[in-house]
Amino acid sequence: MKNNINSLLRLKRGGETVDDLLGGRLRIFQKEKGYRFSIDSLLLAHFVYLKRDDHVIDLGTGSSIISLILAYRFESVKVVGVEIQTQLVDMARRSVKLNGLQSKIEVRQGNVKQIKDFLDPQSFDVAVFNPPYRKLNSGRINPHEEKAIARHEITGSLAEFLTSAKYLLKSLGSTFIVYPATRGAELFSQMRNSAIEPKRIRMVHSNNLSSAEFILVEGVKNGGEELNVMPPLFIYGNNGKYTDEMEIILKEISHPPEICD
Repeated sequence: MKNNINSLLRLKRGGETVDDLLGGRLRIFQKEKGYRFSIDSLLLAHFVYLKRDDHVIDLGTGSSIISLILAYRFESVKVVGVEIQTQLVDMARRSVKLNGLQSKIEVRQGNVKQIKDFLDPQSFDVAVFNPPYRKLNSGRINPHEEKAIARHEITGSLAEFLTSAKYLLKSLGSTFIVYPATRGAELFSQMRNSAIEPKRIRMVHSNNLSSAEFILVEGVKNGGEELNVMPPLFIYGNNGKYTDEMEIILKEISHPPEICD
């Protein structure tokens, strides 16, 4: 415990918070007033399943929230996170070090659109990303640069994230994505344009009376046309509290085993 506290004091910067993940089993640095991860990243991390020794690329890793959770949940995997923003890269690397996951996670600075400049083709089994979902000409751009880049297609569009995933994935490699449900048709179209076939989808609703807010999608590079539509996920119950399933996602009460070949 003392060593963990000393690491925290040494790694934390001014203007940052330290937040617990998975019931305190992980901790992450975040900007107090800048970019902070949202619930869609947690939903995506829970939706992902991995095989033993999978090599995972986390495109647009941000604060490394998804990389941290995947490295914790699946013991034998390796994760490379790619992020364009210098301050987020630094913060993500410190979060990785704080949790002692340096042997499992590497955070690299780079532009998703220029992925061929620093990563080899067909070198990953799985790609994961929560891409910017607001078009540049749709609505007011957030004045905070970190939030603007995370939410608007400033440094990379959905098509460009998928193009990078196609380049990086081995044939029959998997892609896991979270995206607004209202843009689901575009997502499926762009996935097929990138030879990534949708194979499993799940709609996420605020409650059982609301329209879907997010869509979770698994696609397979060069995969066939069969599609599994899962039951919907409801975030809140009729009492206004998290549903039992959502509580499990947030706390990760169970430690799921790896899926073997």
